[in-house]
Amino acid sequence: MTSFPFKAAIREVLETALLTLAIFLGVRLTLQNYRVEGFSMEPNLHTGQYILVDKVAYRIGDPERGDVVVIRFPLDPRRDFVKRIIALPGEMIEVRDRRVLVDGNVLDEPYIRVPANYRYERKLVPENHFYVLGDNRDNSHDSHIWDWLPREYIIGKARLTYWPWQYAGVIDHPAVGLAKSEAPARVAGVRVAFADASAGAPARPGE
Repeated sequence: MTSFPFKAAIREVLETALLTLAIFLGVRLTLQNYRVEGFSMEPNLHTGQYILVDKVAYRIGDPERGDVVVIRFPLDPRRDFVKRIIALPGEMIEVRDRRVLVDGNVLDEPYIRVPANYRYERKLVPENHFYVLGDNRDNSHDSHIWDWLPREYIIGKARLTYWPWQYAGVIDHPAVGLAKSEAPARVAGVRVAFADASAGAPARPGE
């Protein structure tokens, strides 16, 4: 006579376990946490900082200039980096005189502390590719070294930072404006994280 309550209890435990598993799998398919390693995103992300990445954002929308993203490193897809999108497909990108220019216009970048001290000759970003840089311009292994990021290599958009507590909060994705025109644009026609290629183990974003 006591078997029915026992079976009901077992069934309830199994249903709860299955529901918990379904929720866990659903979250893992849409969100992923990463630990930043390296200094390429200073002063905005710091080594040892934990971030939460939205893996659905670019399935329903397009990456935009200013987005902080976790990506697979194009030269070694086993490794994940965190960078900022600077130029979009079909745009002309150039870095000179400590400024970044897109289609001949200087970017207004309030999120960087020290401008780039290198030269990147004017190039056209290919279709379905992006140009990404670290915020710590002179200490970042990014598109100024290896050029283009395929869209399919973008894992997701960094949404939150949750550890250490002093950095906890929403990650800023400013709409990056064009400060002024430098020269006529010449556009023809018209995818975590380490800071350096030599940095630690795979699957953690950084420089």
